[in-house]
Amino acid sequence: MSVCAPLCTHHPHPPHSPPPTPHRRFLVKGADLSASVAVFLIALPLSLGIALATGAPLQAGLVAAAVGGLVAGRLGGSPLQVSGPAAGLTVVTADLIHRYGWQATCGITVLAGLAQLSLGCLRVARGALAVSPAVVHGMLAGIGVTIAVAQLHIVLGGSPDSSVLANLRALPAQLADLHPAAVSMSALTLTLLLAWPRIPGRAGRLLRGVPAALVAVAGATATAALTGLALPRVDLPSWSGHALPQPPDGPVLGIATAVLTITLVGSVESLLSAVAVDKLIAARGGPHVPRSDLDRELRGQGAANIVSGALGGLPVTGVAVRSAANVQSGAVSRNSTMLHGVFVVVAALLMVPLLEQIPLASLAALVMAVGIQMVSLHHIRTVTRHREVLVYAATTLGVVFLGVLEGVALGVAVAVALALHRLTRTRITHEEKEGVHHVHVRGQLTFLAVPRLSRALHLVPQGAHAVVELDGSFMDHAAYESLQDWQSAHTARGGSAELAGRRGGVTTADPAPSAVCRCRPWTPWRNHQSCFAGTPSAPAAPAARELARGISSFQRNTAPLVRAELARLAREGQRPAQLFLTCADSRLVTSMITSSGPGDLFVVRNVGNLVPPPGEEHGDDSVAAAIEYAVEVLGVRSITVCGHSGCGAMQALLTAEPGEPQTPLKRWLRHGLPSLARMASDRRAWPRLAGRAPADAVEQLCLTNVVQQLEHLRAHDSVARALAAGALELHGMYFHVGEAQAYLLGRTGKVFEDVKDDGSAVKELRSPV
Repeated sequence: MSVCAPLCTHHPHPPHSPPPTPHRRFLVKGADLSASVAVFLIALPLSLGIALATGAPLQAGLVAAAVGGLVAGRLGGSPLQVSGPAAGLTVVTADLIHRYGWQATCGITVLAGLAQLSLGCLRVARGALAVSPAVVHGMLAGIGVTIAVAQLHIVLGGSPDSSVLANLRALPAQLADLHPAAVSMSALTLTLLLAWPRIPGRAGRLLRGVPAALVAVAGATATAALTGLALPRVDLPSWSGHALPQPPDGPVLGIATAVLTITLVGSVESLLSAVAVDKLIAARGGPHVPRSDLDRELRGQGAANIVSGALGGLPVTGVAVRSAANVQSGAVSRNSTMLHGVFVVVAALLMVPLLEQIPLASLAALVMAVGIQMVSLHHIRTVTRHREVLVYAATTLGVVFLGVLEGVALGVAVAVALALHRLTRTRITHEEKEGVHHVHVRGQLTFLAVPRLSRALHLVPQGAHAVVELDGSFMDHAAYESLQDWQSAHTARGGSAELAGRRGGVTTADPAPSAVCRCRPWTPWRNHQSCFAGTPSAPAAPAARELARGISSFQRNTAPLVRAELARLAREGQRPAQLFLTCADSRLVTSMITSSGPGDLFVVRNVGNLVPPPGEEHGDDSVAAAIEYAVEVLGVRSITVCGHSGCGAMQALLTAEPGEPQTPLKRWLRHGLPSLARMASDRRAWPRLAGRAPADAVEQLCLTNVVQQLEHLRAHDSVARALAAGALELHGMYFHVGEAQAYLLGRTGKVFEDVKDDGSAVKELRSPV
């Protein structure tokens, strides 16, 4: 979790809607050129492999890749999304070719493009995002299984059937009749594909710049050519005989179903990929790239499918793998996507003799690996954590054994049934403990549960104290009114009632003593009174009793809400994205100012948020050990040093007198002396706040100390190595306690810019210079 993410919650324009941009002349930047080359090198072998998997002419994959780059890249609403033939439509396209033939499939692609264009004009693109992620992941997993099973036959030297069951039945016979040449080239392709990204050392970092897919196919092609192996190779027919579309001939209902399937699958995959690209761009930082306009993206995909089908190409959709490569390669505009399409056109026209040397077994192995990767263990863990594994499994099996559209429909039906089951499955219990009547509601509280709720509430005697614990995420209007009516009637008869749980603490009894902690993690921090401090009219209670009372409040109110999340973290271990190094000041609540939760931040707190330089710890390696553990073991992606206003450590540094006795505190604060010297130096400009001067010398030292501690941080070996590898960012932060205002250190390392409540903030957070 990034510190800046929760602080920047507003956007100057609606989500997924681009801001107006002025007209600019066409200009290709170096970043776009290098990114386009990287995407082209990935797209070329995958396009041929996907065409092979569908049974279409191999040049149809090149046509779709070129059209996806040029048409969807120019007209689409996601500037950095790369479109082309996708594995997600492989099963659908293969089935259509088997039923209607290739030219009729091209005609169906044109009709699907028209349907996408119409949906984009109706501005319904965001409706696709309402599909349960479990259904989408299950659909991709089912398609991946189907692809992998089919391509396995080509890997072994045979030819696949049209259905998964037929391929599975034929597999024993295929294993008994292996073709050594095909198997050897497939094995070489898979070995290179898996080993290339794992080459260690500096050489590995340089070599990984070449896509593994290209290396795998090129290596198998070169080996087959040098050894003279006799095995089937790519066959690109002459472009003069390239097949163009024709109107599909068949039952109207079947044609309509085919068009609907391509439209829905292609649209959902493209829109979800566009949303994922937005997240990648936001995580990358750097130059501003407009957010995706999903309706425009849908229109762009429709136009691309119309052109691709008309030119005899495969269906086009947004492709997550190529899009991610485009973003990670540094692309800054849609020019990179369009240039990759130009390179595909050049390759299709000028590199035919070279492409025809590629063994089909090598392409099949590449596509089989893609299919296996579509069954994501991360997705399985996610749906399991959210209790949607049944939806995922139903969709996957439905796609494998029934078809894509049928499998998706089955998954949606199971998802709806599961939601209704959860909505109606509400457990309500009543028990009495030490004179207090507890009514526990577990599950969603809807009108269907109102009769049972009323029966449980009427078991509470008049005048008694009752606690209604709501352990659910939803309460409809009927249940709310029933609960409020009972509460009003119960208190009117001399009783007291407290609502606890997700609905917050609402107490209608007389106010409790001021020493009772009323804080709730999910309620605003308004009029907060420390549980241990007491008030002017009520002295503080014994600390042990107040600590026990606070723990009891946690067990009753908070633990039921976080137990599942903490259980997951206990199973999976901690994987924080950020090391947050800040002061031990009790007013600095890291979880509050960063909106973070369990497992998000690895926090180190000490007096003065100091980072001892390497070699100066003098027996206290605690901070250095935490830094090394966070960087080397946990693999955090950023480190934030956070100072704050009114820091007692900085005040002590300013007021220290020479010759004072060296107490443990004085010895620790010596690590802040470089900050004091930095502020006193005439050769260095003072860090400052944007918009106002520091209030006093203490605040100036607090700001200077953040910059100085960042320099200490860079001197640590683990940090230096991670910075050199581009795997780590350093951030500076200052929090004004009295104003509840956060400031982030800009790129220059000189100005702390405030994060305002209107969402404006520092856009580029890099390691300060």
